[in-house]
Amino acid sequence: MSIRVIAGSAKGRQLKLVPGDTTRPIMDRVKESLFSIIGRDIFGAAFCDLYAGTGSVGIEALSRGAAHATFIDIEARAIETVKANLKLAKLEDRATVRREDALVLLTHPPTQPYDLIYVAPPQYQLLWIRTLELLDKAPGWWHPESSIIVQIDPTERQEVKLDRLKLDDERQYGSTLLLFYVIAETTAGE
Repeated sequence: MSIRVIAGSAKGRQLKLVPGDTTRPIMDRVKESLFSIIGRDIFGAAFCDLYAGTGSVGIEALSRGAAHATFIDIEARAIETVKANLKLAKLEDRATVRREDALVLLTHPPTQPYDLIYVAPPQYQLLWIRTLELLDKAPGWWHPESSIIVQIDPTERQEVKLDRLKLDDERQYGSTLLLFYVIAETTAGE
């Protein structure tokens, strides 16, 4: 399997995969669909790639015009791969790469809220639910216009009780399900 940057300033660049089988890179057609849905909201956006893996999604965001991307992963091999891929794409000047446990990091306020937060944790551990629950309780990570996008296997899908975030859309592409969360209107005015 190979992954590449699909569009923007780094279009066509081949990216490295994380050694081993601890990550699940997003397929090109899913990534293309994701950024078609995000559309012009990517321009100037602050993007957070939680459980970054190869960094492919955050790098695509930067290539398409995001102002800055923060990449978070706990695996040392993933962090080294993200750094190498940013260098290959010549986008390291607009990126922050942090080796941290996302579930711990989300209990602390960030330096700024993010416009888009992408959540693609390892499969079948329900980490996506724990991550969403933490984001729901951490309004410093987002603002009223933010979107949180979750990538899971469709078999992991279940309802999640949230106070501030609400499911706005979902799209399935084969064995990948994207869930799109927005900030509930009742909390937008807080």
